[in-house]
Amino acid sequence: MAGHSKWSNIKHRKAGQDAKRAKLFTKIIRELTIAARDGGGVIEDNPSLRTIVDKAKSSQMPKDTMERAIQRGAGGLDGGDLTSLTYEGYGPSGVAVLVETVTDNKNRTVAEVRHAFDRSGGNLGTNGSVAYMFDKKGQIHFEPGTDEDAVMEIAIESGADDVETSDDGSIEVLTSTEDFLNVKDALVEGGFEPANAEIAMVPKNYTLLDIASSEKVIRLMEYLEDLDDVQNVYMNAQFPEEFGE
Repeated sequence: MAGHSKWSNIKHRKAGQDAKRAKLFTKIIRELTIAARDGGGVIEDNPSLRTIVDKAKSSQMPKDTMERAIQRGAGGLDGGDLTSLTYEGYGPSGVAVLVETVTDNKNRTVAEVRHAFDRSGGNLGTNGSVAYMFDKKGQIHFEPGTDEDAVMEIAIESGADDVETSDDGSIEVLTSTEDFLNVKDALVEGGFEPANAEIAMVPKNYTLLDIASSEKVIRLMEYLEDLDDVQNVYMNAQFPEEFGE
């Protein structure tokens, strides 16, 4: 994508979460509980749980906090009233938005999500209105300066679907959800620790924004991520290189 960086998107999306570590931990605990509830508490036998455990570790969550969340979910002691829901809509400049939530009160959550869209100049859509613009994939990012040839060789040999390099030198490795952990493990064993690695909703195409539009879209992202029930926000926004400098 000439003149644009996918890594800049990830940095902007993660910055707000990292700045609010307590809230981030609460959201990860919910993910751990639900994954253990739905797939069991043995990490080696539950790929979804393994992915979230890796996410928790990279966020520096204490081990005992992770273990308690997993035990609660696997033992049926917690998480029974939690439901995962995804909302779709459009943000400023027609940016497509997917909002993944975990809630025990659907009415509260949809009201809060709708308000976030309204106050930022966007609008909440119906199911299916933008989901077709995204694919669920494994997404592994490396910051600029990483050896592109070496990453590409390991990634392709271990089953990655694609490797892309942005103009700023950041690298994105895309995988199927099934091959995500194998590819990630192979890269780590090869000496390449990702800056970010997750199962994500990856846009098929991007809406290129100017500075003014980028600021409005980031505002919507911050509104949504500040909601307790929101787990992840995905957008097909592509910020200009100079944004945030």
